[in-house]
Amino acid sequence: MATLKKETLLEWYRQMVLIRLFETRCDELYREKKITGVYLHLYSGHEAVGVGANAALKPSDHIITAYRDHGIAIARGVDTKPIMAEMMGKKTGTSGGKGGSMHIASREHNFWGGYAIVGGHLPLATGMGLACRYNDTDQVVISFIGDAATNNGYFHEALNMAQIWDLPVVWIIENNLVGMGTRIEDSSGQVELHKRAIAYGMKDGGRVDGQDVVEVHRVVSEAVAYARKTGPVLIEAMTYRYKGHGVSDKTYDKRMADELKEWVDNKDPIIVLRRTLESKYKGIAKELDAIDKDASANVDEATQYALDSAEPTYEDLINNVYV
Repeated sequence: MATLKKETLLEWYRQMVLIRLFETRCDELYREKKITGVYLHLYSGHEAVGVGANAALKPSDHIITAYRDHGIAIARGVDTKPIMAEMMGKKTGTSGGKGGSMHIASREHNFWGGYAIVGGHLPLATGMGLACRYNDTDQVVISFIGDAATNNGYFHEALNMAQIWDLPVVWIIENNLVGMGTRIEDSSGQVELHKRAIAYGMKDGGRVDGQDVVEVHRVVSEAVAYARKTGPVLIEAMTYRYKGHGVSDKTYDKRMADELKEWVDNKDPIIVLRRTLESKYKGIAKELDAIDKDASANVDEATQYALDSAEPTYEDLINNVYV
């Protein structure tokens, strides 16, 4: 904490507030049927993991995740306007409106997107790591993994190969305790998921408090430095999602009411960082309030931009189709 500049902490606070407000707006727009599609997976509650991890990377490094991807895209620096346009299926979206919520990506930011198939992105992360090592580029790959995806065969295959080839991949399990609606203790024989590293002979990066952006950044920074020189690392970030698996889960708030209240009231990543800043810097509350206001304006602008953007044409639909 002593080595982090005030500007850095304020930037992390800005990113987390922006992600939260963006996700809240997306939830509203989905219910208004301005964002459509089968699913919308929100990142609310996870912000410190995405922001802290991204801050440990260089712009030349790579990052990939599953379908809870909007927040990680924002943390990576992707502008909220094309992200929101993609959410609404507009021509100005990050993928031209063809990807939608689960497929936000940006070549410019080396952010290779969200993938809708559970665990389907993990072999791709191994492949990217292999390219980095083969071409001796000194790049690192971060791959986010949902806790329930660790029971998927892709997880075993991808991590095993990464270790065999000493690939520069940092695997970050975002353990929010529930896979869809199933508790982790009911789906996994080993509930301390970071210990799965032992089975592959991989460096165990341990558990980290996923609600503390400073701690996430410290742990991931150490893992990135190790991966860049030596090989893969597996980290487990303990976090919590504030919404259901997707927007169609309409009973999550009631099912998880007591536990959810505990996390929101006492472990919220934005509140944790705000308290840290207020205790460290006197009179900073006004700066934080101004950041909150700017983030809200950012989301308003992104929403209007998306609403005003053109729909894709038929020519757009058939463009970039191989056959």
